[in-house]
Amino acid sequence: MELEVDSGKLSKALNIVSRVAGGSKSGLPILSNVLIRADEGKVSLTTTNLNMAVVVYLPVSKSENGVITVPAKLIAEFVSNLPKGNIVNISVDGTKIAVKSKGYKSTFNGTPADDFPELPEIDEDKAVRFRMGVDEFKVGVNQVIVASSNDLTRPALTGVYFNTDEGALYIASTDGYRLAERKFIEKVESEIKAIVPTSSLAEVMRSMSEEAEEVEILFDEAQVIFRIGEIEITSKLIEGSFPDYRQLIPKESEAEIVVEKKELIRVTKLAALFAREVGGSIVLEAKTATGTFSVGSVANEYGENDSEIETDIPKDERVTLNSRFLMDALNVLDEEKVKLGFSGKLAPIIVKNEKSDKYTHIIMPLKS
Repeated sequence: MELEVDSGKLSKALNIVSRVAGGSKSGLPILSNVLIRADEGKVSLTTTNLNMAVVVYLPVSKSENGVITVPAKLIAEFVSNLPKGNIVNISVDGTKIAVKSKGYKSTFNGTPADDFPELPEIDEDKAVRFRMGVDEFKVGVNQVIVASSNDLTRPALTGVYFNTDEGALYIASTDGYRLAERKFIEKVESEIKAIVPTSSLAEVMRSMSEEAEEVEILFDEAQVIFRIGEIEITSKLIEGSFPDYRQLIPKESEAEIVVEKKELIRVTKLAALFAREVGGSIVLEAKTATGTFSVGSVANEYGENDSEIETDIPKDERVTLNSRFLMDALNVLDEEKVKLGFSGKLAPIIVKNEKSDKYTHIIMPLKS
């Protein structure tokens, strides 16, 4: 095998695939390697950790057929230190891989590809397929993954739930204390109910190039594929049932209050400074008498804090929340004003954009 490729493009591709190489975690040394395959002018780099696999198709100026595996992180680090814009020549002699570029040369000890696992394939004729713009994908995923769980004893909550309802595709996640839902695609013809690992979606987000315009998503019963330009990421789906979360979303709130997002973030940060020793508990209070909405900390040995925002207050409300949960919700909203829905101190608070109904974030209150 032999190929020639631009050093910058090779470095970018190797950085993407090397993140997924999973040899040390799986106990299979071959999974620490990247599979390099040249076939009829088409060159691909592949890594897997058995739960997720990534393939990057590489534009090359010259290639001869062949296949080999080489330590992924080592070759990625070597190529990333080569001068940008140089042509890199990769040639294979047995299991030795020579990498040369204008005065730089290294030889890597490779491994035959025979032991590298075959990647599962999706029957594309039977797959459920969706397409959407990259920008919409990024916004939606960022808004939802903040509420997913890290608790491995409840695997269904460690993923994002892709589900269709009334002809639209939604994504949702929850950790039991908060819930985030985003209308992902307005109109779809196919139906799906599948839980995608949050870690896989995070990898998809990291792998997107600035040039990418569209994401193609394909589901079968056991896995999902994300295609973004020359990148293809395959992930196993999480088995299990996701909670019937729509029953948890209040149909309406007793009081809705609109505030500037930047100001609400500012006063929440200030209250959180004094709330560190009380588990991050802060108090949100709406006062009709003064026409103010306040965010404050619970008094403790470090002191207390209370900041007010003037706005229209339809009803007196008071609720205690985890400051980090509120900050997570505010940081992913994409409008200048925030709408907060209250229904009493024991009811969940609803956090939304002022105008758009695409995104809903619900936070359970703390006992005060």
